[in-house]
Amino acid sequence: MSIFIRGGTVVNADRAFKADVVCFGDQIIAVGEDLEPPPHATVIDATGQYIMPGGIDTHTHMQLPFMGTVTADDFFTGTAAGLAGGTTTIMDFVIPDPQQSLLEAYHLWRGWAAKSAGDYTFHVAVTWWADSVHADMGTLVRDHGVNSFKHFMAYKNAIMADDETLVRSFTRALELGAIPTVHAENGELVYQLQQDLLKKGIRGPAAHPLSRPPEVEAEAANRAIAIANVLGTPVYIVHVSCAESLDAIARARAKGQRVYGEALAGHLVIDDSVYQSTDLEYARAHVMSPPFRGKHHQAALWQGLRGGNLHTTATDHCTFCAEQKAAGKDDFTKIPNGCGGVEDRMSVVWDAGVNAGLLTPSEFVRVTSTNAAQIFNMYPRKGVVAAGADADLVVWDPQGTRTISAKTQFAKGGFNVFEGRTVRGIPSYTLAAGKVVFERGQLRAVEGAGRHVDRPAFTATSAA
Repeated sequence: MSIFIRGGTVVNADRAFKADVVCFGDQIIAVGEDLEPPPHATVIDATGQYIMPGGIDTHTHMQLPFMGTVTADDFFTGTAAGLAGGTTTIMDFVIPDPQQSLLEAYHLWRGWAAKSAGDYTFHVAVTWWADSVHADMGTLVRDHGVNSFKHFMAYKNAIMADDETLVRSFTRALELGAIPTVHAENGELVYQLQQDLLKKGIRGPAAHPLSRPPEVEAEAANRAIAIANVLGTPVYIVHVSCAESLDAIARARAKGQRVYGEALAGHLVIDDSVYQSTDLEYARAHVMSPPFRGKHHQAALWQGLRGGNLHTTATDHCTFCAEQKAAGKDDFTKIPNGCGGVEDRMSVVWDAGVNAGLLTPSEFVRVTSTNAAQIFNMYPRKGVVAAGADADLVVWDPQGTRTISAKTQFAKGGFNVFEGRTVRGIPSYTLAAGKVVFERGQLRAVEGAGRHVDRPAFTATSAA
């Protein structure tokens, strides 16, 4: 099947130029001006619009068992919602229980993900350490296309990795040509602050940000960066939410250290006033970790994206309905942590970034797809509009508008943290593996159509 996209402006991370795009099967086969459509091709008119690589969300949690419940979006509904927003690839997380085999958990997640409508790939969390973990990491890299391992420095008494585990896992990742990723929060401090707040009778969602102040995140970011520096491994810091963590990344990068940072769409535009709402259901719905911060932190994150010290945008898509969040109605530490956004990230970052003059269209492509593809070794299969790349594309209408609402979203969970925000800049078409999966508001996602993306290990000369 051929698709011919005519008359648009192709936007890649390095430049924008007028061109037509020809797709055959699941690949782009030609990009250039005044091309002729192949016989019997489906023609899409992109006049006045941009043709960009499909988005890569580097941080999602579909069908995640967490805090005694399971997220509302499974791999089909979550990836389908992503396609509606222009995101064609997700990077999800395999999270083994302590003492559970990494390989056993990986195969469990692969089974769940078989229903995905868009492409998917996995970071695998290291939540404990033994010789078997050392061996499983090698098998995952060599045989299963995994080149990144996640480390939670938070969630004491659950999945928190101590310093010994960090050192051993970072060392093993370096041996294998894989990159460690880190959820940077000092889990011991969080736990103590939570207990102090509960003892004082502060039990509602307003306590959540008090238990996770910026200093807690910054300490863990500095520690992870220092460990990586001593060992000589690159490191990727997920969901950077505060100026202090960004400062740690910037200092390390200024000294030549390979440190990469990720910003969430929510942290870029939502502030911590949401936790002060008298509507406790609304406040609980915003509980995620790290929490939303004050406005000056948002300004810092935008500066990080512009200045090159933050590299990717993601969502940490992890949806729970109001009934699930109500598990913490009397104890904020029992509120399942997580918010949505996979459907809205691209439009929110475009509207708040490009429309505000904070990002150029090429910089937008860089932080929504290309950098992710390069950091995690999917480039040039992903993250670029070029012959030979996957035909994962979004035709982007810069003048199109949409008012975000839980009532009209495709994602599950019954709540949207961007509720009521009108964005200018939306997908008119999304193509995944050369098929039109979203067309002017109509979702055509097919369960099971998504493919697992193998990510080769880095060599010593090509390591990110």
